[in-house]
Amino acid sequence: MSFEIDIQKIQQLESLELIAKQVVEGFITGLHKSPFHGFSVEFAEHRLYNTGESTKHVDWKLYARTQKLFVKRYEEETNLRCQIIIDASSSMYFPEYEQLNKLKFSIYAAASLMNLLKKQRDAFGLSIYSEELDIHTPVKSSTIHFNFLLKELERLINQPNQLKKTSAIKSLHTIAESIHKRSLVVIFSDMFENVGKQDEVFAALQHLKHNKHEVILFHVMDKDKELDFNFENRPYQFIDMETGEEVKLHPNEIKDSYLEETNQLIKDLKLRCGQYGIDFVEADISKGFHSVLLSYLIKRKKMM
Repeated sequence: MSFEIDIQKIQQLESLELIAKQVVEGFITGLHKSPFHGFSVEFAEHRLYNTGESTKHVDWKLYARTQKLFVKRYEEETNLRCQIIIDASSSMYFPEYEQLNKLKFSIYAAASLMNLLKKQRDAFGLSIYSEELDIHTPVKSSTIHFNFLLKELERLINQPNQLKKTSAIKSLHTIAESIHKRSLVVIFSDMFENVGKQDEVFAALQHLKHNKHEVILFHVMDKDKELDFNFENRPYQFIDMETGEEVKLHPNEIKDSYLEETNQLIKDLKLRCGQYGIDFVEADISKGFHSVLLSYLIKRKKMM
């Protein structure tokens, strides 16, 4: 069952907080109607009683309603720590003249994920990098922290800063060194770091895994244009969004070679993620945020 929301509709909302709320409410509604209805999207305040343990914390009122023994859970038992990382380099502004580009998609997805984390009283932090690590916050679960991060994300939307190259390698190493407790690390990126530096990029991702963190990589792409290379049969002027370099091409002249190289790049990316135990999730900006939120819930259930 599909339960995507209307992306154009949510972009008419005035604030990022309202967008995130709308996305999560639509997701939860759809989740209850889908085969995944067994997932808890509210704070897990109880766990099943284990035979032989103390009955001191059994919730007897809940037992009266359900005829099942549940133990009250405390904050240290339930909290997940999540660091959300957004690639804000210039390639993420593609497609430049559309309502929704890769960066906006990542921001909406991150805000929605933060909303869901907050509902479950999980702690979350935010990191944003381009040429440098521009923003890096600790993880917290307070409403004040949530609102602060929303302001940072809104600023990123309202003050675009293009012609910035990617420095994922340095930033990811810095983030890995700064997270001292086991966490879920969620990355939104098109992974367009210099192709010749893929080994260095994965060394940085492996640094996160080496420090015992769980990692989800959301590969944010405009599938129609970037992966399938669907352009009209006419000349185009293509512009490198990180360098500004321009080249005039007829798409049909390069489509086969482009698809071959791109498919190989994605194949290698999936393979390396599999080798390092990193969850690789395709995030097509035209398909909404369902895959992002559901991937988080699946990972959270495994970690808890």
